[in-house]
Amino acid sequence: MHRLIAGQFRRLRMTQHTFMVIVAVVIGLMGGFGAVFFRYAIRFFERIFFGSWQYSLDYVLQLPWYIKLFAPAAGGLIVGPIVHYFAREAKGHGVPEVMESIVLHSGVIRPRVVIAKVLASAVSIGSGGSVGREGPIVQIGSAIGSLLGQLLKVTGSHLRTFVACGTAAGIAATFNAPIAGALFAMEIILSDFGISRFSPIVVSSVVATVVSRHFLGNFSAFTIPRYELVSIFEMIPYSLLGVLSAFVALGFILILYKTEDLFKRLRFPDVLKPAFGGLLVGGIGSAFPHIFGVGYDTISLALTGKLLGYLMLFLIALKVIATSITIGSGGSGGVFAPSLFLGACLGGAVGMVVHTLFPTLTASPGAYALVGMGAVASGAMHAPITSILIIFELTNDYRIILPLMIACIISVLITTRLKKDSIYTLKLSRRGINLFQGQEVNVLHSLQVSKVMKTKFEQISPDTPFRKLIDLTVSSPHSNFFVVNEKSQLIGVVSIHDIRRILYDSDTLESVLVASDLMMPVEQFFFPTDTLDIAMNAFGKINMDELPVVEPENGQQLLGTVAKDDVIDAYNKEILKRDMVTSVSGQIGSMGKFKRIELMDGQVLCEIEVQGAFVGKTLKELNLRSRFGVEVVLIKQNFNAEKNEKQHVMTPRPDYRFKFGDSILVMGSQENLDKMEALN
Repeated sequence: MHRLIAGQFRRLRMTQHTFMVIVAVVIGLMGGFGAVFFRYAIRFFERIFFGSWQYSLDYVLQLPWYIKLFAPAAGGLIVGPIVHYFAREAKGHGVPEVMESIVLHSGVIRPRVVIAKVLASAVSIGSGGSVGREGPIVQIGSAIGSLLGQLLKVTGSHLRTFVACGTAAGIAATFNAPIAGALFAMEIILSDFGISRFSPIVVSSVVATVVSRHFLGNFSAFTIPRYELVSIFEMIPYSLLGVLSAFVALGFILILYKTEDLFKRLRFPDVLKPAFGGLLVGGIGSAFPHIFGVGYDTISLALTGKLLGYLMLFLIALKVIATSITIGSGGSGGVFAPSLFLGACLGGAVGMVVHTLFPTLTASPGAYALVGMGAVASGAMHAPITSILIIFELTNDYRIILPLMIACIISVLITTRLKKDSIYTLKLSRRGINLFQGQEVNVLHSLQVSKVMKTKFEQISPDTPFRKLIDLTVSSPHSNFFVVNEKSQLIGVVSIHDIRRILYDSDTLESVLVASDLMMPVEQFFFPTDTLDIAMNAFGKINMDELPVVEPENGQQLLGTVAKDDVIDAYNKEILKRDMVTSVSGQIGSMGKFKRIELMDGQVLCEIEVQGAFVGKTLKELNLRSRFGVEVVLIKQNFNAEKNEKQHVMTPRPDYRFKFGDSILVMGSQENLDKMEALN
């Protein structure tokens, strides 16, 4: 079946852009239907656990205490086995797993994740778990995009774009916000605003929104009254709200991961931990059911000013604890909706105080609740653009945009200053995964001048006559002649441009001019071990197409030259090579062993099992790049071979110490790989 689909798309692939847009439409449709199905799945489990198809806060408040106490625990009994035995990726809030797949696996996500995430998250939310539906729908949509890309056998960069298309489709369908969906995918998932990826992501977002509106109606996620900036004085309390939002976001991140650590240390079967966590959440929810589920009813009450100030402050603490327990114990659900909950309660409380003190100069508390939603979310995610646009699309009102922008930016400035990782990236950092490690902005930083150095160049002595310089100008392909002394040490350079300027006077100057008369001092030279980014920077400052390479320990003895065109060519090859490696390693990262894959330019991708000389040493100590000229692409860590545990694929870390059973995915020439294997 997938061959037939792939064949149909190949016939339609008039251009690469057309192909990407067509697939983006399909992903948008599938992502939109996935979001709608997920919403109905949540309602189905709400009916099972709470007895109503129309779940609401008013309805739950009237339920007996024992239902509110035990419903989340019963949901945990179902979620635990799904996550533990079927797909570990379904645990938690989902977005970090998508980011990990983009970086480590080139966008490859296992198809079973769709089923596991739908079931686990729908049960968690439907039974009262204090989590959101946005994180799960991101993972569901991303898995759909990845699955379609794998069926069509696209390259790594295109597969990553399809994953982002699924992300955009899920967010857009959930919030009825197509612009925010596209920006979420580009700002958080890809961290890339490249125009080549923008078109298909926007197409998927729009198509998913159309599907969502058809089935769920053209309604915003919240019913929001119209707000406006009453006076310029309000920018002061809105700025203060941005500061408070930053510290609430930081507290949320801290408590969430501390709770995860606490549950990891519990001597308790992992498969039963979600049930235990659900019982604790049920204990909180039996008295304050506001914290159950996504909490949109409570957010709406804060937006309309129907909650008391002290209650909203109390709910902030309860929601942080309940969400941390749900996720930390192994439940499945997102953290974006809880961030909106915290922001609405914080903003509503601040708004009540401000409006009570200055009733004629300030808007109603609901306006502050709305701005607080965006400020806490942007602080937690480190994504101000997405947060601003989501709130803007929820209101469809430009008048609230100024305080919203100020509060969001202040919140992000503080949180990024105090904590490098967001609520999403911290989960990966704690696993030892640095999203930006190895993804150098300047790929030339890892290449040395010796890689492109030419040993054929024009070398002349200081007393070379002008007549010979004219002959060299005509016959030599080089534009610079390097002047050396009797010890082959570089002392200057003669440019053909200087020679051409005096050609008309050659009859009178031919007998008296020599190379030293035209020689210019060498403003820039390199050592063989210098990196090519230094060379490219020098070419940008000096009007020369060829620069000398000298011996660092022998009085600047001329060894060769490096040309600007060769540096540019090396850059292009490195970009292509890295893209190929990312594509291939993403496909094989979770597979068993393979032999060798030919890449390009004589490079080979090979998996080598770690033995003998490498065991007990770190990558930094082994220094494989300098010793053998090979690049370590991935490390496949075998936690416990005796228990037949699955290998964990990780990015190379200089401090990682190898153990028996580990293997490494390396890239290099066949000769260098053979040398390394012989030592190993």
